[in-house]
Amino acid sequence: MNKDHITAIKTLIKAPKNIIIVTHKNPDGDAIGSSLGLYHYLKKYNHNVSVITPNDYPDFLKWVPGEDTILKYDAQTEVSTALISKADIIFTLDFNAFHRSGQMESVLEANGAIKILIDHHQKPDDYATYMYSDVTMSSTCEMVYHFIEMLDDIDKIDTATATCIYLGIMTDTGSFRFPVTTSTTHRIIASLIDKGVDKTAVHNNVYDTNSYNRLQLLGCALNNLKVIPELRTAYITLSQSELHKYNYKKGDTEGVVNYALSLKNIIFAAIFIEDRQENIVKISLRSKGNFSVNEFSRAHFNGGGHNNAAGGKSSLPLNATVEKFIGILPAYKEALHNE
Repeated sequence: MNKDHITAIKTLIKAPKNIIIVTHKNPDGDAIGSSLGLYHYLKKYNHNVSVITPNDYPDFLKWVPGEDTILKYDAQTEVSTALISKADIIFTLDFNAFHRSGQMESVLEANGAIKILIDHHQKPDDYATYMYSDVTMSSTCEMVYHFIEMLDDIDKIDTATATCIYLGIMTDTGSFRFPVTTSTTHRIIASLIDKGVDKTAVHNNVYDTNSYNRLQLLGCALNNLKVIPELRTAYITLSQSELHKYNYKKGDTEGVVNYALSLKNIIFAAIFIEDRQENIVKISLRSKGNFSVNEFSRAHFNGGGHNNAAGGKSSLPLNATVEKFIGILPAYKEALHNE
């Protein structure tokens, strides 16, 4: 984001405006953290700010400061649409294409408000008036911190804002262990702790709130784990009946694919989750090194994301989707063995 854009945004937010913050469908920690972090910051300028998510999100994100103000578009469509129609500014966070916003897609496309994009995913669509896009960043939350810094407003980051930003950086970096975690990331984390973040509480709220059913589902997923050693690949499947058996709730499969990736000599991992309500198979892909799951997902499963973490979907049945995946792998044998 260049200096002229920063100057324009500074001028834009000086006087109170109607501002909407939206994020992607099935929001994760980075989506919720960045949205609420920006929400708390903008409220300090007396803006009328609303955060709208396309749908609900896991219970382990429902402690975040300001979470009780969030509107869910699918459940509160009328009031959400009315607020969007009156917006002067719309921030789109942690996604860069309107189709990622679910049912909000057409509403956002038709809206003439000034749009500001803050996101770290690849290949952004060209819809924003002001775009802050950087694929080298650990998280959208880290970008929100830099955005506030560019506006010379670091002093306006209070404990609530800092906690939200900390949450998204923590979750999107795998508790600071992924390669996208830089020395700058750690310096930001230190700054956020100095602002009053209770890092132990944040970690416990996200990772230490498992239900009995969630752990049973994890056991089922690990029992379904398959390894293809000659292609350095592992994958997990979960059928709709298995999800139902263990009373699946949104977020229960978060991070499960990483168990497959943790296997010795494995550099490519996938999880395939049947969703009969949407009539698709949801796919999460993870990798180590330079093997790009973003490119793999874009090429074969109508998805995308980052080099080492991406998502996709399939309209084929679960077993057929897995067969397709296995059938594709030999074409990547050289790339997988070069890692």
